[in-house]
Amino acid sequence: MDSFEPDGNGTNGSNGENGADVENGANGENGANGNGAEHALPPPPPVIPPDVVPLRAQADITPEPLKKKIVRLPIARRGPGTKGQKIPLLTNHFKVNVTNNNKEDHFFHYSVSVTYEDGRPLDGKGAGRRIIERVHQTYISELGGKDFAYDGEKSLFTVGSLPRNKLEFSVVLEDTPSNRNNGNCNADGDGSPNESDRKRLRRPGRSKTFNVEISYAAKIPMKAIGDALRGQESENSQEALRVLDIILRQHASKQGCLLVRQSFFHNDPKSFVDVGGGVLGCRGFHSSFRTTQGGLSLNIDVSTTMIIQPGPVVDFLISNQTVRDPFSLDWTKAKRTLKNLRVKTSPTNLEYKITGLSERPCKEQMFTLRNKNAKDGEDGEIEVTVYDYFVNHRNIQLRYSGDLPCINVGKPKRPTYIPLELCELLSLQRYTKALSTLQRSSLVEKSRQKPQERMSILSNALKINNYDGEPMLRACGVSIGNSFTQVDGRVLPAPKLKVGNGDDFFPRNGRWNFNNKKLVKPTKIERWVVVNFSARCDLKALVRDLIKCGDMKGIAIDPPFDVFEENPQSRRAPPLVRVERMFEDIQSKLPGQPQFILCLLPERKNSALYGPWKRKNLAEYGIVTQCIAPTRVNDQYLTNVLLKINAKLGGLNSLLAVEFSPSIPVVSKAPTIILGMDVSHGSPGQSDIPSIAAVVSSREWPLISRYRASVRTQSPKVEMIDSLFKRVSDTEDEGIMRELLLDFYTSSNKRKPDQIIIFRDGVSESQFNQVLNIELDQIIEACKFLDESWCPKFVVIIAQKNHHTKFFQPQSPDNVPPGTIIDNRICHPKNNDFYLCAQAGMIGTTRPTHYHVLLDDVGFSADDLQELVHSLSYVYQRSTTAISVVAPICYAHLAATQMSQFVKFEDASETSSSHGGLTSAGAVPVPQLPRLKENVANSMFFC
Repeated sequence: MDSFEPDGNGTNGSNGENGADVENGANGENGANGNGAEHALPPPPPVIPPDVVPLRAQADITPEPLKKKIVRLPIARRGPGTKGQKIPLLTNHFKVNVTNNNKEDHFFHYSVSVTYEDGRPLDGKGAGRRIIERVHQTYISELGGKDFAYDGEKSLFTVGSLPRNKLEFSVVLEDTPSNRNNGNCNADGDGSPNESDRKRLRRPGRSKTFNVEISYAAKIPMKAIGDALRGQESENSQEALRVLDIILRQHASKQGCLLVRQSFFHNDPKSFVDVGGGVLGCRGFHSSFRTTQGGLSLNIDVSTTMIIQPGPVVDFLISNQTVRDPFSLDWTKAKRTLKNLRVKTSPTNLEYKITGLSERPCKEQMFTLRNKNAKDGEDGEIEVTVYDYFVNHRNIQLRYSGDLPCINVGKPKRPTYIPLELCELLSLQRYTKALSTLQRSSLVEKSRQKPQERMSILSNALKINNYDGEPMLRACGVSIGNSFTQVDGRVLPAPKLKVGNGDDFFPRNGRWNFNNKKLVKPTKIERWVVVNFSARCDLKALVRDLIKCGDMKGIAIDPPFDVFEENPQSRRAPPLVRVERMFEDIQSKLPGQPQFILCLLPERKNSALYGPWKRKNLAEYGIVTQCIAPTRVNDQYLTNVLLKINAKLGGLNSLLAVEFSPSIPVVSKAPTIILGMDVSHGSPGQSDIPSIAAVVSSREWPLISRYRASVRTQSPKVEMIDSLFKRVSDTEDEGIMRELLLDFYTSSNKRKPDQIIIFRDGVSESQFNQVLNIELDQIIEACKFLDESWCPKFVVIIAQKNHHTKFFQPQSPDNVPPGTIIDNRICHPKNNDFYLCAQAGMIGTTRPTHYHVLLDDVGFSADDLQELVHSLSYVYQRSTTAISVVAPICYAHLAATQMSQFVKFEDASETSSSHGGLTSAGAVPVPQLPRLKENVANSMFFC
């Protein structure tokens, strides 16, 4: 092999004795020396010495043909479940009738190209809709009188074909004065004005010419919608439904709505809620067509997006930075916040896009003004300040802008300055940064709706939108019903739990408690200390009450070895320094390493100390730690803290009775590992923050209540987990799965799992096949790498929370009861999916979890699988309530969130150009997370 390098030049390569002759034959004796070279015969074959053994080079160059890879597809439903008490329900799906019986009808797809007059492509979003609308108005006869649906970018759809396959048009648009606050952009991509406002005043209607080319791309048979309803989904059926969704988006756009994916938001101040910081929650509606067992339906739900507070720019900045007046503003921050926002100026009422701020205050910022009244000999240009120009030349009084920077709405080399107080932010401009904890809690509080209120709002939305008046829907024979779809639900009984002393416990309404009860497997807390990072708290009382509460729950807690108070001089030090100093103090006073540290933090949420403290304990020392920020300490609070501590130290709070026996259908009969997988991404706008992949796995089979986690970083915004199998040599695999499978083996009496049940969170329907064929392949490879003959059976289930289906009880103000399951009528026509509301909805409207069973090699019955999923909502050790999604997925999310705090990734998104360059390997290197110490790696440290 060492002497052979395949290069595609003949079967004998290029390094062998004979290979050189073949490759370089044109230069040999019989080669191109004579004039008739091209007519010369090819050189004779070389003479091979008798002692040469021919190499089988061909086999090295062309490997054996690979077996054709089987592409897995989601499995079909085997039948509905039957267990549970039946309950009639309503859902926010509205029946869609398709009355067009002409099987030959097609949607025609055309690609759209819009350019400026000089051939430059159109820049800026939103302009395309106005241009295409003008094309429709101006050239209706050339378009054969057809209506069309335009997606706002490069695709346009019609019912039936246009007169020709390629059409070219030219249209003129004026920049009209602002008569709206509707969030649609101007036709002018950058919104910058001409040289001065003076010119602007003379030519208020500045016109631009655009060239539009519409060319045929494809046709989509309308019968594909019917095929989808029969479970025969194809690319055509997905495209046909996409066209219907685009028609609804265009319908909303014509009403002046802000469009965000499949949601739309009207410019109605009654729909705005202030969440602080100059940010408003704007309530709108989501709408999407869904193929279901009951036919085609339109799913409509209430949706919320975040927008910038419209009105005077200065008011927004004061709210955004929480300062008293404009003179206290941080202008560097303001410049970043305002960039690319659109403003309306007074008194001209024209719209511009902000490109920046002036370097100097309004009274000092100079610019060159053309002096139209200059006499012969006088300079035709004069230097004036922006303030002087507006006050003296335009006679506009400025109250406070003189000492503040101006808004720049010009181009980089030709700025145009407007005083701050003459600028108002337009409405419906999205705010895309992450919300603070306070903003988020304010939004949740102000936007939640009880079931009946939500139903009423959705019924009104259908009337207001008047879809029956949409010509494109009429053209394809689509009409939308106005009543909620009726479905049959079933309420599964809550699983029986085991608590201390072998007692049984029956949860009621999805809840239980430990009043006068002991934990099923309590731990003992012996060598422990208390650390206080300057939190105001009566520590003696806290410790006394914690020990007393622990005793009642069966946890024997010795008095702490010591209480470490932070030195007041350290409070202003950086978090890392504060943590280091605290550990130095602990080490100097303790004879050995503590088993457990209770840590008091001064801030309840987002403490800067949390990440460094957790990293120090878990990754450097292997010490279990619980952080608290006590405000109101009572028995319930201390019980919740003890539930977490007990789980972290290896105890169990409660078990399922069927787990205790063990008698879980299918799972208790053969060694079974349950996995929860999740990927967490950086906040919107943080394009350089690595994504965090977390996988948790059950251990100590036949238990399904104990888990451990493995967490890795991966490239930003990548949803598929890429480190499940990571082969580094013929004998080494550094992937997540090896770590988890070996732990299961050692913790389950040296039994390999025969069954692997995977719960995957956070993927959309378009990514199901990747989970089935990329992630599952990695898991299978990891199994084969451990034992080539090992063939476990797999179950793959996707859990989706981010959907818009809700359920309501007719004639009842209450949410659906916990344990409500729906697997008919509005589920997929063919695939195996169901909705489950395991939790008791206490506030707002319950959001069900949508489970999709993509693979089931084990052969679960519908009832057994649904009961397993339901039971896994009752094994969450942190709380005494059923949770909305299976515990393994919640644990994966917790583990990813906690370990992401270990490394404060630099937020390079604002200077991404300097960080975004690819390395020679072709990808941005991703910083790795520190490995946890072995004694805590196998624990439920994330609880």
